[in-house]
Amino acid sequence: MILLETERYIAVEKEPGVSMATRPGDPLAEERVIAALGLADWPGLRLIHRLDVGTSGIVLLARDAEAHRAASRMFQERTVRKAYRAIAWGHPVPARGTIDRPLAMDRDDRRRMRVAPDGKAAITTYATLERLPSIAHVELVPATGRTHQIRVHLASLGHPIVGDDLYGGPRWRGVRDPVFRRHLSGPLALMLHAAELSWDDPVTGEPVVIRSAEPPRFGALLDAARRSRVRGLRGAPRGRSSPGAKTE
Repeated sequence: MILLETERYIAVEKEPGVSMATRPGDPLAEERVIAALGLADWPGLRLIHRLDVGTSGIVLLARDAEAHRAASRMFQERTVRKAYRAIAWGHPVPARGTIDRPLAMDRDDRRRMRVAPDGKAAITTYATLERLPSIAHVELVPATGRTHQIRVHLASLGHPIVGDDLYGGPRWRGVRDPVFRRHLSGPLALMLHAAELSWDDPVTGEPVVIRSAEPPRFGALLDAARRSRVRGLRGAPRGRSSPGAKTE
């Protein structure tokens, strides 16, 4: 789906499962990615940034070389604000804050990144939007653009993203409510979505804001957790909290 179309840029919504990886020395790799985004009939497009294969949301492309240079400079200089939505296991404490932990490639598994004192600087601010049984709905704004940054930062707090097999694991086994447990026990896509891009146009100075609504899989999981909370409240003894309950 096209989210923005101007003379200089086009923004589309990427579905989870679409790979944006390209190989050095493969001149057709970028064309294949652009085709996978549904833009094969658009001449001259160039990728400005990438999302992980499991991440959904906004992808920005340039329509000519000049626009590509200008946008690439904005991303390098970190004047583009990127906001993501995620559903994480557990409840981050504090509910909002900044994660400032450098990242480096995992020496034992080149698919993974890790927190490393000698790694590259990586900073992510986060805010909990809603606390629910076993999960939290979180907004995250990365100040840097390291590989897997949001995924590793949340995992380093002990709150990996739901559906992240690389940094998480089958946490659903700790869910008490049997109905919610069944909802979580099936295949889960990575619950990470690129929800907003914004910047000031370098030519006109006007603000540009692109937003992408959270996909249906987010709403389905959040609603299942809300129903789980209602069932828990109904089953709790009157006048006191249910065993293991936390103050919201």
